[in-house]
Amino acid sequence: VQLQASGGGMVQAGGSLRLSCVASGRTPSNYHMGWFRQAPGKEREFVCLISGSGRLTNYADSVKGRFTISRDVAKNTVYLQMNSLKPEDTAVYYCAASSVWSTRTTSYNSWGQGTLVTVSS
Repeated sequence: VQLQASGGGMVQAGGSLRLSCVASGRTPSNYHMGWFRQAPGKEREFVCLISGSGRLTNYADSVKGRFTISRDVAKNTVYLQMNSLKPEDTAVYYCAASSVWSTRTTSYNSWGQGTLVTVSS
């Protein structure tokens, strides 16, 4: 499966952005989709994920209540709505696909190219 992420940009603290991730190629409907992020000098970290059906979600504590993941199965697209953004949310955001329900980067075998989110104070 090929993934294409978009929607990053620069925003002031307290602002909002919506990221999109379009899947193409072989995209089994039961693939779980995750968002991860990597800040400069830091390891890639889990942000959130959504089940193939879209009924289950899981969020990192750092974004819970501010970020919302959703998916449009018909459009093969996953969204990440980010509200109340903070400077510490600045990172390259990656979408990824996995056949297992996991928050570990090693469980994901397909990755998008990343989109940069910059939050200024």
